[in-house]
Amino acid sequence: MSIKYAILGLLHYKDMHGYQIKKHIESNFGHMWSINYGQIYPNLKELLKEGFVQMREFNQVGEKGPHRKLYSLTDAGRAAFSRWLAEAPEKNMILRDPFLMRFVFYRFGDSERSVEIIDDQVKLWTKMLAKRQENLDHWRDHDLHVRLIAELGLDLNRLLLEWLHRAKQEIANAENQKTVAPPATRKIKR
Repeated sequence: MSIKYAILGLLHYKDMHGYQIKKHIESNFGHMWSINYGQIYPNLKELLKEGFVQMREFNQVGEKGPHRKLYSLTDAGRAAFSRWLAEAPEKNMILRDPFLMRFVFYRFGDSERSVEIIDDQVKLWTKMLAKRQENLDHWRDHDLHVRLIAELGLDLNRLLLEWLHRAKQEIANAENQKTVAPPATRKIKR
């Protein structure tokens, strides 16, 4: 997903500074992609240069340090965002997860360790499930499209947890079959 257009989309809701943009993406869209400040600020600078956003500096009451830069959408930014929305997505949805990439190769490693890692993933995704439920509760009566995305995140999270439990059970069953397998029998000549 183009960070540039995600920023333009978020600015439709309200004016924001970079920290707010990052926090909003992490808390509400973390199941779709991750983002860092090294992506946000260069994109904000480019959007400003293109005339898609405008910026004003302000001091927050009681805060020390540099001025905050508050970004807002321009008419040109709204038009660019509308054109982007009308285009077909660049490619199919891709699920990128370092755990899943390693999982494919766990048969070559220590099966006990792979089960421990699966347990860690279950804990992580259980915690994420609670966060996603909070997000859905928050967005339930708001924008239809945001609610539907929140539901998708919740459904995908539940599906992944179900799969993790099943994978752990199948790995444990396979290990038990290895240890319980009867010893090879020899034919005795009479």
